[in-house]
Amino acid sequence: MNNNVNSLANISTADLLKNNAKSAPSNASDEFAKQLKSAINETNEIQQDKEQAIADLATGQVKDLHQAAMAIGKAETSMKLMLEIRNKALNAYKEISRTQL
Repeated sequence: MNNNVNSLANISTADLLKNNAKSAPSNASDEFAKQLKSAINETNEIQQDKEQAIADLATGQVKDLHQAAMAIGKAETSMKLMLEIRNKALNAYKEISRTQL
């Protein structure tokens, strides 16, 4: 009787692992897509802050020059990072497309 309980527990665990393994690639790709979209949105917000800081500098409405310079520097760094990520993704795609099946 105890043997049957253990085998049932092992079967249900194995079934769960199989189901998780089947859904893992889609979950991983969904998670990657969410992270990428979040990073792009964050970069866009930083760029908008930079544009506002530049507009404030041009109109003389800036109260803290240091904060404006920080916003501009942060925007530049985030844009460079996103460009590097894009370049790496394109290189990976090209490499995969060159792979012969």
